[in-house]
Amino acid sequence: MKYLILISILVLSGCSSTSKVTSNTDIASIMNLIALTEHKAPDGIKGTFQLPIKASGNQRGIIYLNTETDYRDRRNVTVAIHPKLIDAFTKKYGESPDSYFINKTIEVTGEAKRMKISIFSNGKITKKYYFQTHVRVASLNQIKVLS
Repeated sequence: MKYLILISILVLSGCSSTSKVTSNTDIASIMNLIALTEHKAPDGIKGTFQLPIKASGNQRGIIYLNTETDYRDRRNVTVAIHPKLIDAFTKKYGESPDSYFINKTIEVTGEAKRMKISIFSNGKITKKYYFQTHVRVASLNQIKVLS
């Protein structure tokens, strides 16, 4: 009987947990988000996140917005904007997302997820890698400027 009660409590507590997070822009909230994505990997954390954008990059048509100037920094969270959105964004705001968002705080809704990033050398993949936290944006409705 004790085991039945214990199992019931565990099952019910599991049903009541949520992985939705709303964070603020301070570094503690960003580090908390990174820690949560590490803990939930390979699953992500759904929510609305406020992030200060300090740098950007572009690779294979995807625009990456970064919360740190060094995208490899452990404290960095990357917002990945799908290539299909770039033209629509530029038409709407008159500027490309990689320059528009620099030095602004954004609110992005989506799933923050821990991503394994492989390291290449001389055009070939190596056995080395690191992890980043990404939020993918596939709709203009997912992202807005707060300040």
